Amino acid sequence: MISRVLIAVGVVVAGTVIGITGAFVQAQRFVFTIGDLTLSLPWGTVLTVIVLGIAVRGAAWAVQARWGAWLLFLAWLAATLFMATKTASGDLAVSSGWRQLGYLIAGVVIGSGLATFPLPRGTVHRS
Repeated sequence: MISRVLIAVGVVVAGTVIGITGAFVQAQRFVFTIGDLTLSLPWGTVLTVIVLGIAVRGAAWAVQARWGAWLLFLAWLAATLFMATKTASGDLAVSSGWRQLGYLIAGVVIGSGLATFPLPRGTVHRS
């Protein structure tokens, strides 16, 4: 019982850390200029959403239930929304823009989608 509670606390901490670091990493991008054409590859958004997806599934397996995945996802969402609000000095980590909106939408869709998937048979141990 105690170990399951500690795992749940670890899941919440992991979701919060992914949300806070993801708020800063999602802004990273490669910009390519070819003649008059400028292309932007948002590698930070892609990397952060992939890490979120892996962590959500890992949380479900660590807790051996879907509520672990939802717990991590909700911790990520709370931390990300917190980072998207203005501070007293007017700063924010997740600003308004297409890339940031894409990060939020992709994170919510992928995170909630992967949290919904059940665990494979034989992985849940009843105690």
